[in-house]
This record gives sequence, C-alpha cells and structure tokens, in this order.
Amino acid sequence: MNTQMLKAYLDKIGFCDEMQPQLETLTALHNKQHQTIPFENLDIVNGQKIELSEEAIFDKLINQQRGGYCFEVNGLLNQALKATGFDVTQRLGRVHLSATPSGRGHLVNIVRLDNQDWLVDAGFGANTPRRPIPLVFNEELRTDTQAFRFIQDANFGAMLQALVEDSWTSLYSLDMGHVCDGDIEYGNHFASTGDTSLFTSNIVAVSRTEYGPNILFNNRLKLATKDGNTELELTTENEFTQVLNTHFGIIHNVPFHHFQRILNNLD
Repeated sequence: MNTQMLKAYLDKIGFCDEMQPQLETLTALHNKQHQTIPFENLDIVNGQKIELSEEAIFDKLINQQRGGYCFEVNGLLNQALKATGFDVTQRLGRVHLSATPSGRGHLVNIVRLDNQDWLVDAGFGANTPRRPIPLVFNEELRTDTQAFRFIQDANFGAMLQALVEDSWTSLYSLDMGHVCDGDIEYGNHFASTGDTSLFTSNIVAVSRTEYGPNILFNNRLKLATKDGNTELELTTENEFTQVLNTHFGIIHNVPFHHFQRILNNLD
C-alpha cells in the first residue's frame, strides 16, 4: 500500500490521529475499519471471482465502497498495518461453528507488539472481535460487551472461543503455521467456489453499529437498535436493494435471480 492508497484508506475509515506502531493506533485502525467496511459475500453470490491482489482489494473496498469477506477485509487491514509500520503476519484458521471443523479457510492477522502477539481480525461476521485481543491462554479477554478466550487444543492449536449465553463456544482455531500466498489462494478458492462453502449457498452481510451488528442472512434481517433487536423477512428485489444500501452501505449490481437461486434452495 503506497502513500496515496494509505491516505485514501485512512480517509475512508475516518482515522486522523498520529500514526505510530503502538497498541492505541492498532486498536483505532481495527476499530474504525470494522465500523466502516461491512462484511459481505455478494460477489460470490454473483458468481464472480474473488481477486486478492492489493490493487483489487483496494479498488473494491475503498474505491467502489463495498465490503468483503475475511480474505478481503483482513487482507486490506494487513496492507494498512504494514504501511503503518506494524510487524504483522497472516495466519489461516479452521472454523469450528459446526460439528465438523472446516479446512484452513479463515484469514486473520497476527501483530507482534512489545513481545506480545495480538489477534487482529476484522472479518468474522457477527462474531468478529471488536478490538485486537492478546494471544494468551486460559484468560477471559473482553472487548466491550464481548468476552473471548484462547485455549490449547491438542489437535488444532490455539482455539478462540466466545462466551455465548454463559457457555464457551469455539469459533476458530489457529495452528500458527507459516502461511504463504499459495495457502491463501487455496483457502480463498474453496471459500468462494466450493459447493459446501457457507458463502456459495447463502447471502451474508454484517455491519457494525453502536448497538451491535446488523445481520442479513439469506432473507432474514436482524437490526440492532437501542431497544434490542428487530427481525424482518425480505421477499422482494426492492427490499434487498434498500436494506443493503440503508443498513450496510452497499450499492450492488447482483441480478435478483442470483438471490432467488439461493432463497429457493433454503429448507
């Protein structure tokens, strides 16, 4: 990310503080990107290839003012952190939200700062940590209203769990092995094209608000308000277009028949 691209990125997310490779800056960058760039998979729904070059991610998320999924939003954050002087590496995780763990298909950033590793993830949908969290084990780690912990798993390495309704739920695991461009290409290819991938058979969009996440999952919309959550069911093309624009800041070009294809396959 060159100087001009970094300036456009910072303008997009509304960051105007002093740029120093320190925890305060790291937290602010993560927080502001998470607030301004939504999580969404509309290009996958539209049958488009997900390009991960620096230029492609920047053009989509900054110039076109779109969102993206983990390979895109965390890829953009990785570029910005490097340009800001942080010691950052990329790692791939296995998702554990279902009974069967996924392959290594979730991309995150690990920042080394003052001899401590920090997980910096802006792309895990509704369960995205809302600030960097230190990679320490068996301690409750809070953001604002969220609570996480890392535990050691004999098979999968560092397991990130979230406290959900008074019980710990496994989100994803990191074996912390070296990740090369080919690993990322493999993960992105399956996540964006595989028949059993969550993203090829569902419509997903998540945006962060001060009251919690707004979530669109297929035709179900959950809006976070100061009085709690409001849930709606979408049925028409106009409703999808209006909701994506109003609540997620997305102006899309997906023909409605691609949405209908997914909705028609729902159980």
